[in-house]
Amino acid sequence: MINKFNFFNSSQITLFLALIIPLLISGPFLPDLIVSLSSLFFLFYILRTKKFRYFNNKPLIFFFIFCIYCIISSLFSDNILLSFESSLFFFRIGIFACVIWYFAEKNDNLISYFYNAILICFSVLTFDGYVQYFFGKNLIGLPIYGVRVSSFFGEELILGSYLSRLFPLLFALFVAKKEKNRFEIYYIGILFILIDVMIYITGERTAFVFLNISTVFIIVLIKKYQYFRLATFIISILITLFLTFSSSNIKNRMITGPIQDMGLDLKSSQKYIFTPAHDSLIKTGLNMFLDEPFFGHGPKMFREKCSNLKYSKGIKPCSTHPHNFYIQLLAETGIVGFSFLVSIFCYVVYNAYRQLKSIIFKKQRYLTDYQVCLLAGIFISVWPFSPNGNFFNNWLAIIYSLPIGFYLHTLYLKDKDLLKKNK
Repeated sequence: MINKFNFFNSSQITLFLALIIPLLISGPFLPDLIVSLSSLFFLFYILRTKKFRYFNNKPLIFFFIFCIYCIISSLFSDNILLSFESSLFFFRIGIFACVIWYFAEKNDNLISYFYNAILICFSVLTFDGYVQYFFGKNLIGLPIYGVRVSSFFGEELILGSYLSRLFPLLFALFVAKKEKNRFEIYYIGILFILIDVMIYITGERTAFVFLNISTVFIIVLIKKYQYFRLATFIISILITLFLTFSSSNIKNRMITGPIQDMGLDLKSSQKYIFTPAHDSLIKTGLNMFLDEPFFGHGPKMFREKCSNLKYSKGIKPCSTHPHNFYIQLLAETGIVGFSFLVSIFCYVVYNAYRQLKSIIFKKQRYLTDYQVCLLAGIFISVWPFSPNGNFFNNWLAIIYSLPIGFYLHTLYLKDKDLLKKNK
């Protein structure tokens, strides 16, 4: 019976998984459907075939402990059913990362399919974004929203987030591709420049921060395409500087506005964390943490507790989440849940330090270029010093599970010689 159950030996499933990249443009429902179904089938497959090595490893055990803790935290919350909406099935994100790992190991086409999917989506979105920027409407008639370019995302205004969060994965898969002709390299170089500038003109400041962090991370730590990315990045900076000084709207959105929002201009007497609204949400979240410092109030409880005068602070104390992963986990899961995210951040920083130390003192690299790019994608997902979305949000969770899945494959690759060849 086990041999007949060959669902996870089918090459077509790799193509099915790669569809998650374009489906992320449609919203969270369809990509989450792929994640849920593939995770369910994979769990059943593992139980039937007893291939527990995909779960019996430190990263996944650590993640599952966090998930169990979140479920227990929900049980002690004031609104158990609401809290369960975030915690009860969050484990599927870790299982989906294992699905990516499994197929990266079993089928060489997975990397190719994901690379082509991201390349096509980025090319279409970038071209469509420039059409919207220059002509006021995109290819299907969606208008530009004020000064914000959003392409097919419409009113969601997350084009920059999509591009910046998946950019390190695109670079990783580009590096991993074995055969690249000259035309493809030139095309990728031009596309990188267009993506950099597009993220800037979307007006999404956090996305632009993520792009710069991941780019610097990659440039410093990789070898083969270091100068390639540096050259494209410098050209992008020059173009964004030109746009900044030639467009008052872009300048106000990306430069003047943030300075005023944080109270860094000479006229302001009070300083804020990011903006007055973000400052209010963060301080409210910290008050919730101080009230329940060890175990928090339960996942998804910020929205329930933020209006309480005991916690509310500033001009806008309430939202669905405090717009920062770390503050959210402090408020909702306490120091215990918070330590999970801090541990991932420290892991990435430690590996980056080992890589840099190895480059400087040993003239070699501890990590492959492929691994560095994947770690860059993980790094921006756990970066603490910027506004962020809901940690338990399906759309975001799927995006940060992708580089983790590919990275797990490199950690537990059976044939380590294949990995060494890419250094």
